[in-house]
Amino acid sequence: MSKDPYDWDERVESWEEVAASPAFLSIRDRILELAEPRRDDRAVDLGAGTGLLALALAPRVRELVAVDISERMLERLDDRAVADGVHNVELVVADLRRLPLEDESATLVVSNYAFHHLDDPGKELALAEARRILRPGGRLVICDMMFSLSLAPRDRRLVWEKVTGLLRRGPAGVLRILRNALRVLAGRWEQPAAPRTWEEMLVARGFEQVRIELLEHEAAVAVARRPEVSTAATRVRAAQEAASGS
Repeated sequence: MSKDPYDWDERVESWEEVAASPAFLSIRDRILELAEPRRDDRAVDLGAGTGLLALALAPRVRELVAVDISERMLERLDDRAVADGVHNVELVVADLRRLPLEDESATLVVSNYAFHHLDDPGKELALAEARRILRPGGRLVICDMMFSLSLAPRDRRLVWEKVTGLLRRGPAGVLRILRNALRVLAGRWEQPAAPRTWEEMLVARGFEQVRIELLEHEAAVAVARRPEVSTAATRVRAAQEAASGS
């Protein structure tokens, strides 16, 4: 398994504070609406963290697999599941780019604010893995920050909103801006992709019925399906990706 470059094991409490915010609760609820969970679903939550999405989804499906690179995050999720009386959650510590799950073993794959920690090739690998574990006709719902540092109107507006929001915090905000600027220059900043890039990646990975819904601020959600019947070209590409990753 790849080493966690963000040290999520040390950020459990701080992440839970963020996850409990009204904005993230609203995002979770929209993902659930778009996922349309069914009682016979076997769902997989990629980057499940401490369970913001997983614990809301689990009671609505037959089984839920919570995948995260952080063992401590999943331990907290497990504690919360026990406290809530949720008993159909399986925990898997893994890199999203190499899922230790069987082919066509899920009917629903979801994710919330995890993919921006991967570069674009990493996102494509994780999407290929998501498609591999989905059964034909299976659904994919991924929410993430979706923008880029470009001159496009939406991107400029989002960056300006972030900068002005930090400036309102005074010296601490200015320091945060400087730190983020240094992280961008060093290539260590989060790596969100624009909505158009998401569409292209999903189509390239063999998904269909792809659509992107813009949410508040920088968030957006991608919805897609694995085709009911794979084309020959898609099967060849999937085999090539599997061979190159082995």
